[in-house]
Amino acid sequence: MNKNTVIGIDLAKTSFAVIELGRGGDVKRRKTFRRDGLKRFLAKHEPATVALEACGSAHYWGRWLEEHDHKPVLLPPQHVKGYLRGQKNDYNDAQAIAEACHHGAIRPVTVKSIEQQDDQAFHAIRRSLKVESTRLVNQMRGLLAEYGLTVPKSVSAFCRRVPELLEDDENGLSARFRMLLNRQWSRLKALLDEQVWYDQQLQQQAKEDDTCRRLTDIPGVGPVVASAVKSWMGDGQQFQRGRDASAALGLVPKQYSTGGKQSLYGITKRGDAYLRSLVVHGARAVVRTAKNKQDALSRWALAVEARRGHNRAVVAVANKIIRMAWVVVARQEHYRPAES
Repeated sequence: MNKNTVIGIDLAKTSFAVIELGRGGDVKRRKTFRRDGLKRFLAKHEPATVALEACGSAHYWGRWLEEHDHKPVLLPPQHVKGYLRGQKNDYNDAQAIAEACHHGAIRPVTVKSIEQQDDQAFHAIRRSLKVESTRLVNQMRGLLAEYGLTVPKSVSAFCRRVPELLEDDENGLSARFRMLLNRQWSRLKALLDEQVWYDQQLQQQAKEDDTCRRLTDIPGVGPVVASAVKSWMGDGQQFQRGRDASAALGLVPKQYSTGGKQSLYGITKRGDAYLRSLVVHGARAVVRTAKNKQDALSRWALAVEARRGHNRAVVAVANKIIRMAWVVVARQEHYRPAES
């Protein structure tokens, strides 16, 4: 592999700007390709380092490049932006990507496997179903309020209340709105039935997949969190230690230090917001039930809560959950509770 050659590609749907840098960072090639033309160019090119932004379709291209003996380097877009000079266009973007890779100071994103992307798609669809059902319930609650009928907030309460409203002929609903409500009720039931299938798939994965089974032994980690962590972390080898994983997920304090004076603020909230919210909810359950337990983690969580408050304790436990998850995934170990 020619380690001195770095090819920067600005990804798009059909048109791809390519910049090739030599050993000293000089531009050796500057050209735009269509999709098929880019594949032909890369297939004929000697093995090289190919830099891409970790955006849509980047993981597909990363796997394709590995199959053709190139070394893909996926860079976080927010870090590449600092290398952009001049006005924004495709060539300047591609050159910024190539120079960021050539500089070598940015930690690349690991190329996701097909299995990881399948899990990611699964969670994206499941989340959209829950968002859609919640949106539908809130819309119908608002419309019912216009007819003087109130319904509790939860989806389960709405499901209990709507059949009663449809059967009651004296509640003031017009025939037309009753028809609309019935159609939306049928739509909601279909969404909820679809969610049941996804939840069953998660339960099955938690039983059959070895990594998920070991992850669910960690307090605060159920089938949903285990599957999402496995999808996000992969084999965990991109992190040297557990604290790197928690930092990548944005569960460490934001720092603004100068002149030898350290200033720490709220968490950075970097990385996958969906996974971070799942882990925080799991940590919230750990802190909530800690007073009824005597294990080392529960006692530590209660001590942090007494000293720093409930919300900080929850985030601290979430940080610890991700660190433990990294050990379970990267070192192929089982969760072992600390001795009391």
